[in-house]
Amino acid sequence: MLEKEQVYQILKEWEIPYEGVEHPAVFTMEQVQEQGLLERGPICKNLFLRDNKGKRFYLLVVLGDKHVDLRALAQQIGSTKLGFASEQRLEELLGVRQGSVSPLGVFYDKEGRVQVLLDQEMVDQPRLGFHPNDNTATLWISYESLLHYFDRCGHKVSLVTLA
Repeated sequence: MLEKEQVYQILKEWEIPYEGVEHPAVFTMEQVQEQGLLERGPICKNLFLRDNKGKRFYLLVVLGDKHVDLRALAQQIGSTKLGFASEQRLEELLGVRQGSVSPLGVFYDKEGRVQVLLDQEMVDQPRLGFHPNDNTATLWISYESLLHYFDRCGHKVSLVTLA
């Protein structure tokens, strides 16, 4: 597993600027709001999904207040029915536990089995908040820096439009 201190080290080595804050563990967007984290910038929610046969895996990153219609998303990306992947697959492919899903977990996916899907609305945000693979901290980086991170990890990104 990629611990948050390792995430910070990788960001530093790759010269990706970030601002981070430690806080009590948060599991929901409501808890994020209660901690006052939204005052620093938008926080994203991250959904680890799989197709109907469990053969294709997706990491969907969206702004935290966004509703996700999995049926419409499946149609948009040309997938069979989408559902949430198991905790076992989450740990196996992204090296994180349930409740700590983060786009920064793609570092762990050396075989490129997880396709990254980003909500189109994230493009215009000056910075975005994520867990550093641990829900007791949040860090904010720019959209461009997030793309740089994915590139360094060998992951291509697909933009999706969510209603």
